[in-house]
Amino acid sequence: MLNKEHPFWEIIRTVPDFPKAGIDFYDITPLLRSHIDAAIDALLAALPDGLLDEVDCLGAVEARGFVFASLLAGRLGKGMILLRKPGKLPPPVANKAYALEYGEDTLEMQNNLPPERVLLVDDILATGGTLTTAYELCQSAGHCVVGALVLLDLVDLHGEFPAPVYTVLEA
Repeated sequence: MLNKEHPFWEIIRTVPDFPKAGIDFYDITPLLRSHIDAAIDALLAALPDGLLDEVDCLGAVEARGFVFASLLAGRLGKGMILLRKPGKLPPPVANKAYALEYGEDTLEMQNNLPPERVLLVDDILATGGTLTTAYELCQSAGHCVVGALVLLDLVDLHGEFPAPVYTVLEA
């Protein structure tokens, strides 16, 4: 059930049948265009007190996770680990294929980084394939994932995530 209480719902646009029939796409572009400070404030407010003391860096998930993680990292003074589509990072990299709600994809990350405590950051948690893959890649590289931070959690589309998920909006 869609919770329309939050004022961000007046800004986010729902695009039916995109990218294919039967899928409602939540377009956060208007939020990024004119309400980005409020979005970053809301993401930070979604985190429990003290969690950021446990975080060494942010795991930025391509592509819109880069936007949120970059702004959060700048505000918090923390670094980032990039989780990207294949062929975008210099070697050595680890990669993992995964299923999306409307296809398949692969994520890569550099696997020669020192182990850190990571908070994954992305825009939307849908089926969980992308975030779960990011989690597994980080864990396999020796990082400890303390949780995931997303703007929007589509709770009915995914199962349990292996770490706590912190979110601003649920649908």
